[in-house]
Amino acid sequence: MSTVVVPRRHRLPAPSSAARPVTAPVARPVAAAPVRLTRRGRLALTLVFLVALTVALTVFGATSAATGEAGRPVPTRTVVVQPGDTLWVIASEVAAPGDVREMVHRIQELNAMAGPGLAVGQKVAVPVG
Repeated sequence: MSTVVVPRRHRLPAPSSAARPVTAPVARPVAAAPVRLTRRGRLALTLVFLVALTVALTVFGATSAATGEAGRPVPTRTVVVQPGDTLWVIASEVAAPGDVREMVHRIQELNAMAGPGLAVGQKVAVPVG
């Protein structure tokens, strides 16, 4: 049987603290935790976004067609709608021949009407002549 002899390594004496150079501790970057929004945070973020959107639309949105200047007064008379009356019939009584369509439009503008519908008993301002 043969024996294997392993050479011994000599241990060096540990350096004394006086011989060791003093170094500052190394600052290691700390991994940032992921950002998580709570329900309250999401609600607050949504409200801030909606307020900012409302302000932006108000400032940069379409402006009103109304002006600060007064329009020219139009002499009118009031007509009470009777059963069977239509806007076309009322306009044709007031308009010059051939101008009925323009008079219908003027009556709608004067009364701020969205459409040609009338109700019995409704009071309609009609331009005179």
